[in-house]
This record gives sequence, C-alpha cells and structure tokens, in this order.
Amino acid sequence: MKTSLDCIPCILRQSLDAARLASTNPSVHEQIIRDVLIRAGEMDLNQSPPAMAQLIHRRLREITGVDDPYRDAKDWQNRIAMELIPALRAEIESANDPLLMATRLAIAGNVIDMGSNGNLTEADVRQALNQAMVEPFFGEQDRFRQAIAKAKSILYLADNAGEIAFDQLLVEQISPERVTFAVRGSPVINDATLADARTVGLDKIVKVIDNGSDAPGTILNDCRQEFRRRFADADLIIAKGQGNFETLSNEPGNIFFLFKVKCAVIADLVNQPIGMQMLVQSSLSSDLRTPYQKTRL
Repeated sequence: MKTSLDCIPCILRQSLDAARLASTNPSVHEQIIRDVLIRAGEMDLNQSPPAMAQLIHRRLREITGVDDPYRDAKDWQNRIAMELIPALRAEIESANDPLLMATRLAIAGNVIDMGSNGNLTEADVRQALNQAMVEPFFGEQDRFRQAIAKAKSILYLADNAGEIAFDQLLVEQISPERVTFAVRGSPVINDATLADARTVGLDKIVKVIDNGSDAPGTILNDCRQEFRRRFADADLIIAKGQGNFETLSNEPGNIFFLFKVKCAVIADLVNQPIGMQMLVQSSLSSDLRTPYQKTRL
C-alpha cells in the first residue's frame, strides 16, 4: 500500500519516541525531529509506510549512535510475554477449538507495537489477551484451516518482540516441523530479531531465519536472497502485524494476514474499527475469488 498523508504525523511521533529512548539530550531530540521534517518533505508517498519508517530509523541510529534504541523495551516485552505463556497454553489446551484460540491469542499479541503505542503497559497486554478470548474478530477461519491442512511448507513472518512468544503458541498448533519462522534482519522499532526469537525459545521448536532487512515490514526487494526463495516456495505464508500487511498486501502468494487494526488509515482500508482483530487472506491469492472476504467469528 502507499503512504497516506495521515501516516506522516504518526511517523513524526514515532521518531520523537525513539529519539527519547536513544538519548536524554533535548538538543539531540530537536536535531532528529528537524532532520525527519526535512525528510518528510521529500517522501515518495508511492512507497509503503514501513519503507518511510525504515529510512527515518536508519537516520536516527546514525545521529544517536545507538544501534537498538528499543532494546530495553524489547527485553521487558519478552519477559512479560513469557510469564503469561503457561496460563495461555492452558487456555488453548482446554478450549473447544485450540487452533482458533491460539490464532486469537497470536493476533491479540500484536498489541505489543511501539510504533503505534510508545506508552504500552503490561495492563494493555493483559487486556488485549483477555478480550481476545471472548470478543469476535473478522476472519476467514475456514480458509485458514484449509490452507494449514494442505501446506507442506509454511513461512511465518514475525512482527514484534514479546508478540513472538504468543506466535509460538500458534506455531505449536500448526506443526513446527512444517514452519520456518522469519524475523527482521536488524533492529528497527521493537520488531523482533534473532536475539528475541532465541530469548523466547522459538529456536528450540522451529527453524528461525532473518530476512536481512531493517524495515518494520517485509519489503521483498530489500530482503536477502534466501528469504525471498523461501517466500516464493512456501505453500502458505502467515504474516503477522500491520507492517507486514502494509508491505505485502499487493504481493502475490497464499498469504494470510493476522493483525490488529491500529490506525484510521488501515481501518478505512479494511472497513473495520480500530482495535479489531483481523485474519484475512490476500486479495491476490490464486484461490480467493472475493478480495478481503470476511466472516465474523
């Protein structure tokens, strides 16, 4: 998708949040914001919002000299998520539909996104998980089940730190031996990297790779060759998070997007309110007749 004018204030806010994490010096904050404002005026709005964010966060790291401004926050998010996993696994095991429950919880974990909420709290995470167990979401449950059943190879595209612990619960339900789990190639916002996957133990149950990119989404021509090969060869791609939806919604493939609607731009695009949990198949999938066909679950 293209970048909307409404995305620009979000990118500016995100830049200031990151600047304050990377430095306590107000003059550095001002330098970063002035730099971002100049770059905002030069943005190619035909590119996706994650492409814009990628360039800005690269510049932020150059100015501050901090490679991973969100490292402490990601460590906290991983720790909180891991503390919740035993109880959530029990919920899945006792559910009438374990796959559906695991899917709900994986999508609920997408609330752990400091690109959209720089003031995320543990209470926010717990509330999202509690709501996920009882509230409806819009999704293509039957198509998702069928795709999982048919697929011999599944590529699971991760989004954020902390969230990936909840992804592990869904991976467990869809047979880890068929899954390759992909994270970002290097730090950007609080997106998950190999270090985060190892922290939550994903590398112990599934093959984990990185995509070689520092974009907060999946920009295929920016990813390394091995990742692009796995993407092309996968029978099924599970893409977590709004950033992956923003970058891959116009790419061909059997892709299911799992995310929470976090802004008015995406809410308008999918015709659902902010906060809605989404499970939608790509409109470019070869077996999908009606784009963004949705069923209330």
